[in-house]
Amino acid sequence: MNMIHRERSIGYLRGLVALAAITTLGVLQGCQIFGVASVIGQNIEREKKIEVLAEYDGLRNQTVAVLVQTDMATLYQFPSVVADIAVNLSRRIQMNVEGVQVLNPAAVLDWTYHQPGWEMMPYGEVCEELGVDRVVWIDVFEFRLNPPGNRWQWEGVAGASIGIVEADGFDADAFSENYDVSSEFPKIAELGRESSTEAKIKTGLLATFVQQAGWLFYDHIEDKYPDA
Repeated sequence: MNMIHRERSIGYLRGLVALAAITTLGVLQGCQIFGVASVIGQNIEREKKIEVLAEYDGLRNQTVAVLVQTDMATLYQFPSVVADIAVNLSRRIQMNVEGVQVLNPAAVLDWTYHQPGWEMMPYGEVCEELGVDRVVWIDVFEFRLNPPGNRWQWEGVAGASIGIVEADGFDADAFSENYDVSSEFPKIAELGRESSTEAKIKTGLLATFVQQAGWLFYDHIEDKYPDA
């Protein structure tokens, strides 16, 4: 009887061990499943989009000119940057703002070339000269493709102050609204020069800057976590 009792006890203990192992395995699997679900949830959250309203919606149903200026050092290094921004931002505003009529950027650029010192003219007079209700005035204070003093890495940065002139505003000779826009491309730290070309970095930086500048004027969709 003692032998039978002992065998039963051993069998009972083995059963408990097996049950404990199964239970532990289930808990571990549950934790793993929870972990996977958590990662999926985080990825979904990072990829979420949000609707962002226009910072300034006063271009609707208005005639608009886009004016771009920058310093001589930037013009010397990037002769086409003024035209690139003016043409592409004009196109983006025309495509996305309801009822807007954007003055042909070629006509605006031609006016600036034949109007020395236009940057110093009263804003209201600029509106009259161009025959528009609004002027989007962009002063590019930074445009570079490399870190200062390091041409062996790519680090595109574009920064500008953007003012809005309203011909029918309270004071046509002052900006009714003013915004600062800063863009970076690419968002990769210490990207070596051999990894890309000047043309690609410049194109990407211009596209990023024009998109962010344009977003000031119409409702749009953005990444909820743009830096994620």
